[in-house]
Amino acid sequence: MKTVSSTKPVTITHSSEEGLINSSQDLGWEYIVFNEYQLAPTQISYPAFPQHNLYLCLANRPYRIHHLMGKQRYVGIYSRGDIGITPAGIASIYRTEGNDHFLQIQIEQQFLHQVAQETDEIDASSVELIPKFRERNPQIEQIIMMLYSELHQGSGWGSKLYIESLSNALAVNLLRGYSVKKTNFNLHSVGLSDSKLLLVTDYINDNIGTEIKISDLAALVGISQFHFSRLFKKSVGMSPHKYVIKQRLERAKSLLKNPELSVTDIALLCGFNSHSHLGKYFRQLTGFTPKQYRN
Repeated sequence: MKTVSSTKPVTITHSSEEGLINSSQDLGWEYIVFNEYQLAPTQISYPAFPQHNLYLCLANRPYRIHHLMGKQRYVGIYSRGDIGITPAGIASIYRTEGNDHFLQIQIEQQFLHQVAQETDEIDASSVELIPKFRERNPQIEQIIMMLYSELHQGSGWGSKLYIESLSNALAVNLLRGYSVKKTNFNLHSVGLSDSKLLLVTDYINDNIGTEIKISDLAALVGISQFHFSRLFKKSVGMSPHKYVIKQRLERAKSLLKNPELSVTDIALLCGFNSHSHLGKYFRQLTGFTPKQYRN
């Protein structure tokens, strides 16, 4: 990476619709907005967003990029997998010398502060992200690509629970690697108590046909979402999302014994949003379609 003195180029004001090919804006995702862009070589001016902005390059061919972030200017070759971070409140301008394909993840400041407070009990107001021009982070890249997959094909209650988990994991990794005030992330060495675990699992089983959110499960036992997910996994050996999916499938297997219920009815009763949504997970668990299992 080459850093040079700041100059002010002629700019084109960015429209949020320009080059936008996919967005989570209308999917009901909480705390984050996930956008996918494809743009021809251009120069764009971004305002100082109130959210933190994270970028992941998906371009098939490397290209040179000129990026003015606040008062600092960077020049370098961007390629697939490169990550950029523009903290909230910093305006930026960038110019590309090749076709650009990238993901933009906007993260609410309050959400990041909340995760910081929950994970390490620090003064959340002191947490700030460090600007990054071209970074490699396999963990963050993997989380972003999981969200990207949900943007294209995920929907329904199970998906929302999954997105909550991924959003928390993304926030933790950003705080761990790119916050001004480093966090220790001290974790409990034991899982949930027996009484709390039974309270949570009973709630899941009683509400298997409805939307189940991590925030609701965590509130049920009076702990933060971050700590709940960690402690639940220590207790049962899988994430809350995977556990809920497993319980939905077990309920579906039981209901498939009733020939009066259609597979679509069973899918809805078990919290899946369609016949195909149930079929996808059912095949993964049993190797059969619901209809084959019933027969």
